Amino acid sequence: MATLPVYVLITPARDEAQFIELTINSMVAQTVRPVKWVIVSDGSTDGTDEIVGKYIVEYPWIELFRMPERRERTFAGKAHAFNAGYARLGALNYDVIGNLDADISFDPEYIANLLIKFAENTKLGVGGTAYREGSDTTYDYRFASVEDVPGACQLFRRKCFEEIGGYPPLKGGNLDTIAVMSARMKGWQTITFTDQTCLHHRKSGTAQSGTLSARFRRGVKAYAIGNHPAWELFRAAYQMTRRPLVIGGLAALSGYVWSLILRPERPVSRELVAFHRREQMQRLRQLLTGKWISASKTS
Repeated sequence: MATLPVYVLITPARDEAQFIELTINSMVAQTVRPVKWVIVSDGSTDGTDEIVGKYIVEYPWIELFRMPERRERTFAGKAHAFNAGYARLGALNYDVIGNLDADISFDPEYIANLLIKFAENTKLGVGGTAYREGSDTTYDYRFASVEDVPGACQLFRRKCFEEIGGYPPLKGGNLDTIAVMSARMKGWQTITFTDQTCLHHRKSGTAQSGTLSARFRRGVKAYAIGNHPAWELFRAAYQMTRRPLVIGGLAALSGYVWSLILRPERPVSRELVAFHRREQMQRLRQLLTGKWISASKTS
């Protein structure tokens, strides 16, 4: 077997006392540990720092770095926290850098299995896995692709991460998605490996508000990254069949249409929007003609 890449991790954490110990316990149990894991407390006030502090003495490869307190929880704040952690890496020698959420857990071979993928495929720029939330046992790829690596755990080949310029500090979010799209546009492969999953303990997008508000914001963010209107229409129709029935899909579509009317400035280049829409139309044609490749065939 090829030598596994050396890796580092960064975890932006803002008021994650409820779940972060699950993430830490998962990491200390890994069969392959990072040379450094920087946990950036983004102004936490709920005891997150104290929980992390219990572990840094026994595990010197874990570092706690605290950012100043701030009032609002924003996606730009997450990017700034990640970049602060990135600066703490200094002159460390590593091959892979990962963004790890502070509210997930996974089995002891989780990271090692991902590193094997990087060792076997030199064109792999971004890798991750499917995830489960609550009682959900499967990840639905009907309107997603295995090329869209979830933000809960994203590992980047160092060269790829440097080429895309890291995570953009965007207040409206989408930093994970934009990073993966940018990697593909630059010719890297981005793959969600479905042969393993992590458990996401907080439902996606609900850290700041409820489910319907999260769906509305999802529609707003879909416009921001340039999702094609036809794609959003089909996706909303599908989401109406998922809980919360009908209103979930309508909330997401409303967010997209609201942005379509107001036309706020997009935080991405026209080149990236055009690239993204070409990908979506290709996927939609495959879906409508029955040529969609199932996720199970790509793992």
